[in-house]
Amino acid sequence: MRLHIIQHVPFETAAGVQRWALAQGFQIETTFGDLVEEYPTVDCFDALVVMGGPMGVYESDRFPWLLEELALVRRATAAGKKVLGICLGAQIIAEALGGKVYPGPVKEIGWFPARLTAEGRKAEVLAEFPDTFSPL
Repeated sequence: MRLHIIQHVPFETAAGVQRWALAQGFQIETTFGDLVEEYPTVDCFDALVVMGGPMGVYESDRFPWLLEELALVRRATAAGKKVLGICLGAQIIAEALGGKVYPGPVKEIGWFPARLTAEGRKAEVLAEFPDTFSPL
């Protein structure tokens, strides 16, 4: 399987994802967000991981490359590719799929316990998860 990772800033690496993917035999390519001249086409990967960064998806006026990433995520999901977003990456996925992302009253950073909703418990991909867990 071919995994493509988009990394936005040097301190938001995909180290844990990369270790897991390499152990599974994945081929990995990485694009460095604001340095990229051209994003990959969706036929270049089977799965996409979009990493975090200090910016928000709603800041495309300051970070115009966010618009290209939104378009890439839309194309990837339309093509049936697996897409995972971490931090900013989750914002990009939400916005790309029609959600509205906006800044909260206080900045959130770090890890917080996650709880599965009734709907989440029905999702096959979450079948092995406990009701409450600490995300990676």
